[in-house]
Order: sequence, then structure tokens, then C-alpha cells
Amino acid sequence: MSDVTIAYCRPCGYEKRATEAAAALRAQLALEVDLVPGKGGIFQVKVGDRIVASRTKGHFPATDEIVAAVAAARH
Repeated sequence: MSDVTIAYCRPCGYEKRATEAAAALRAQLALEVDLVPGKGGIFQVKVGDRIVASRTKGHFPATDEIVAAVAAARH
């Protein structure tokens, strides 16, 4: 099991963003990512139990933001 997870809202259509972020983390940081479908508008990127990036009202983290946040959290 990976220490990086991305929980995303499947009904909201966030799966594409989650898979793109996972692909970027794999390519740039050589990390395996667990994708966790959810609901209720969730989009959270966790390293262990710590949320390092998430969707907030009016903001959706870009892929480069997610990669930078995960890299910073792992060092």
C-alpha cells in the first residue's frame, strides 16, 4: 500500500483530475498512489494521515501544486 492517497468525488467528475495527479506523481516522484473514490465533493491528497492538498471553496489544486505539496511533505 502506498503512503500517498487521493480521495476524489466520483459523482462530481473528479476522477480525471485524480488520475492525472497520480500519473504526475508517478512520473515526477516515482510514487505509487492509491486512488480512493468517494462522494460529497471531496478531493484530498494525503501523505500518510496528513492532508497536503485539497479542494476548497473557489480553489482546486493544480497538478503541479499537488506534486510540490507531496514532495515537500515527504522530505
